[in-house]
Formats: sequence, structure tokens, C-alpha cells
Amino acid sequence: MHYKVSYDPQNEMIITVGGSEALYLAATALLDPGDEIIIPTPCFVSYQAETVLAGGVPVEIPCRYEDNFDVDPQAVAAAITPRTRAILVSFPNNPTGAVASRERLLEIARLAEEHDLIVISDEIYDRLVYSGHKHVCFSALPGMKERTILIGGFSKHYAMTGWRIGFAAGPAAILTGLLRIHQYTVMSAPTMAQSAAVTGLKEGEEYIQEMVAEYDRRRRLIVGGFNQIGLPTFEPKGAFYAFPKISVTGLDDETFATRLLQEENVAVVPGNAFGKGGEGFVRCSYATAYEKIEVALGRIERFVNRL
Repeated sequence: MHYKVSYDPQNEMIITVGGSEALYLAATALLDPGDEIIIPTPCFVSYQAETVLAGGVPVEIPCRYEDNFDVDPQAVAAAITPRTRAILVSFPNNPTGAVASRERLLEIARLAEEHDLIVISDEIYDRLVYSGHKHVCFSALPGMKERTILIGGFSKHYAMTGWRIGFAAGPAAILTGLLRIHQYTVMSAPTMAQSAAVTGLKEGEEYIQEMVAEYDRRRRLIVGGFNQIGLPTFEPKGAFYAFPKISVTGLDDETFATRLLQEENVAVVPGNAFGKGGEGFVRCSYATAYEKIEVALGRIERFVNRL
């Protein structure tokens, strides 16, 4: 509906226990021992772990602050080896809020086709995009539906995190492998969660739009606040995270996060938790009340001024 790509629900989709199960299924079905998945970082903390659990090897490609954390096709190309099985992309991105450009995703698509690779595209935040930016669905790119495993769900834009309902979509020949694992692992996603998801699809659109507008308001507050404090923060175009650069304080990300929690009772996540590309940053969620963000920014400013 949104991206002009469609799937047969009987043969090309699996309803999963959140997007995390879809990721597990994709890695387990695709990888033989020693196979490699190229993973741009910073990224969601499960990507490397799921690859290792499936017997594979995660190959990290750091994205750069100077490049708005967009994916670097040249770095991806340089990382491809005879053992490469897949490229895992995740936009809008957790933890950076980056939204990949169509031009660069087309380059990734070209590499996937040239080297006969599968692309695992985690698009769980696809509806949370701001300021006129557009999300690009990877499987909607020319020729990519047949080599893409699309991961999505209801946790974010339907605010159904605890319901644990997601999906994997892709060509029937690939989805068959995921289904074999799914049916012996969880049997099925909870029936109540599936019913709630259907209600969300039918009745939730106006609420999604309201939520996006409110997240955008909080996004502008937190990004402007960090830049004013002196913590360089690029504009996150999606998801609900800001990723300020804290290396300018002279502290590493873990020390910064620990001291901020101990001294000002503000919790952030050290950037190195999200892979090599996250070192020197911290992740800050703005999925909380506007007023709480204002208080947190005041405390962070006080903390930074003491350094």
C-alpha cells in the first residue's frame, strides 16, 4: 500500500513473535557455518548476536557521522568475500535515526545482484519518518523483491511493543526455509496479538499520524538541545532516537553514560553497544514525554558544564 510492493500472505509472509523472531529465522535459515553477513553499524544489538548464534560471521561496516550515518556502498563492496551470504540493512536506523538515501540503497541492490546475495532489510521503523523525508522500502527497488527478506512489525508505529507481533516477507522459495524453523520453534505468534494487529491496520492510521507529529516535536527539541549544549548531533530523520557525539567531552561513551546516570539520574546507552560505528556516541530515546526531555536536557547540560 505504501511502497507499491505486495506479497502473497499465504506463501510469501510469516507472522512472527516480533521482528526479533523474524531476524532469528532469517539468519538461521540462510547461514551455513562460516557464512558471512555484512552489517553496517551502528545497528540494533541483536544483529551480530543472531548471526553468531546461527553459526555465521558478522562483518561490521562502520557508518560515519560525517555522512549522516548513511550506508557506504564502497565499504560494503570491499567487505564482500566468497563466504558472504547476505547484507543486512536497517533504515530508519536504531540507534542513529538515520534514513538511507535511495541512491545508496540502489548501489547496495546492484552489489547484491552482482554477487548473488540476499538482503535482509529490517524496516521496523518505516512509518516513523520526519520533515518530508521518505522511507525507501528495499524490496520495492527494481529487481529486489526476489532477493530480499523484509522484516517489519507493529511494535513501533502501532505502539504495540509488548504484544510481540512482527513479520518476515520474501520470495516463497526463501520463506519456506524460515517457516520450517518457525513452526518448530514457536508454532505461531499469539492469536490475541494477531487480532490486535489487524485492528491496528484497519483503524490505526490517524493515530499513527498523530504520533509521528508528536515524535517530530520531541525530535526537534532534543536535537536542538544537544547541539546547543555542545554535543554535536546530526538530524535524525526517522525512528525515535538521537545520537549525540560525546567524545568532545573527553570521556568515552561508557564513562559518559555511567557518570551521567550516577550524577544526574539520566539514562543513555553507550554507543559502542551498537557496534564499532557507535563508539564515541550515546543513544538517547525521545519516546517519552516532552517535559521529561526538557528536564533531561537541563541535567545533561549541567553535567557537561562540569566536565
